[in-house]
Amino acid sequence: MLSYLPIGIFVAIALAIVPLTMGLGWLLRPKRYDPVKLEPYECGIEVHDTLRGKVSVHFYLVAVVFLVFDVETIFLLPWAVAFDRLKLFGFVEVVVFLALLVAAYVYVWMKGALRWEE
Repeated sequence: MLSYLPIGIFVAIALAIVPLTMGLGWLLRPKRYDPVKLEPYECGIEVHDTLRGKVSVHFYLVAVVFLVFDVETIFLLPWAVAFDRLKLFGFVEVVVFLALLVAAYVYVWMKGALRWEE
């Protein structure tokens, strides 16, 4: 039980850092509120429309494709580290994995999910 003490201390410190830093920021920040500073700001363009506008579904499709390739990268890193131990089996598994991802990418491309015209 005593061997878990360092892990418990680490978790306690990790859980205490967020409220501690947020509390210190709240105490130390200037409290001068300016209406101009509280307005939404996007790339130097003043916002005139409501913020709850219609968002194209293509944005979400591209975001999902990005996440798929991000997850692919996460799965390929451990494979690359252990490549010499996995031999042919590991290589075949990654080829199947990449083939599925390429097939999904081609499907999304053929369906027109990556085109921005409406």
